[in-house]
Amino acid sequence: MAHSREDPPSLPTEPRPYLEELVRRTRTVCGPHLVSVLAVGSVALRDYRHGRSDVDVTVVVEPSLPGSALHDLATALAHPHLPCPAAGLELVVYGTDFVSRPSGDAGYLLDLNTGPLLPNRADFDPARSPAFWYVIDRSVAHQTGLTLFGRPAREVIAAPDRPDLLAAIRASVHEHSAGEGHLADNRVLNGCRSAVFCRTGRWLAKRVAAHEVALTEEEFRPLIEAAVHSFERPRSSAVPLPTAEVRAFLTWVRERVEQAARATGT
Repeated sequence: MAHSREDPPSLPTEPRPYLEELVRRTRTVCGPHLVSVLAVGSVALRDYRHGRSDVDVTVVVEPSLPGSALHDLATALAHPHLPCPAAGLELVVYGTDFVSRPSGDAGYLLDLNTGPLLPNRADFDPARSPAFWYVIDRSVAHQTGLTLFGRPAREVIAAPDRPDLLAAIRASVHEHSAGEGHLADNRVLNGCRSAVFCRTGRWLAKRVAAHEVALTEEEFRPLIEAAVHSFERPRSSAVPLPTAEVRAFLTWVRERVEQAARATGT
């Protein structure tokens, strides 16, 4: 299993050559310090939408990786030096010493955002970022991460403890309730995923989670169906959703999170 990789046909067609080149460049920069390259997010959850979705990647390295290599990696993978065919690349690098243990912290060595629809950002200080995004991403990675190179996700990434994860989900819902910087459809669909996770302990693709919630919550069904319809369009032509209805739905989601936290005594 030392150098296994996901069978290419299981990856979406459009970003497949890009991911192959990303792995090649990451191996070149990190050398023997590289442990794993994992596809996470929509690619891992089989819900990648070309023109809408980001490509999410988690890289795990040995702590002995020289700090200069992180800067070299950010340069090697930055768009358009490596043209990103998706809306953007969101890549996070962790050391094995951090990611092998459950944590509620951000804990990354490098957080790289780049691509045609993302502002270029390479950050090396985890104290600068809200931790909840990374806690949720590591939970998704542990559950469904696709191995592009190296050791499988479950061997290298520890699942966050449930209290830390519920706290992260609570913070995520709060962020989406504020709405700034987020498309309305994404706020609704992420809310669906959070609600389903609190009930089942499993992360589902956004549209699958939306279907699950719409089946049981008739009051919110029209809003959720509108969010799915908008999500299936490019970001530039996303459909506006009623602000008051989105906020009411996210209030309902927040109540589901609080209910789950009470059930676990957190």
